[in-house]
Amino acid sequence: MSKIFLENVKIYAYHGVLPEENLIGTYYILNVELHTDLWKAAASDGLDDTVSYADINDIIHHEMETRSKLLEHVAGRIIFSIHKEFPQIDYVKVKITKTAPPMKGEIHGASIELERSFKPGN
Repeated sequence: MSKIFLENVKIYAYHGVLPEENLIGTYYILNVELHTDLWKAAASDGLDDTVSYADINDIIHHEMETRSKLLEHVAGRIIFSIHKEFPQIDYVKVKITKTAPPMKGEIHGASIELERSFKPGN
């Protein structure tokens, strides 16, 4: 099993159910895990034989620009956009943490995690 990770990608965006969340925004921390075969790239040392994590980062930033009420919706868009661009990816997991969510008490973040397998039979 080969994996690619993007860890603690920090993006300022405007998601949420409350109107003020769409006006003020906040930082989000994203962690993405991808499963794909990296052995060809391991042998060739060629970028064409792998999934560029820079391209994955661009997809994440692009999808975070589209405002949504729910982080689940954002994560779903990210997962399907990644798979559309890179169909060789078998599995994608996205964790999104909203920093300083508007809730009582001191909380560093609220997170959702969504994952999807694209292997045949799943």
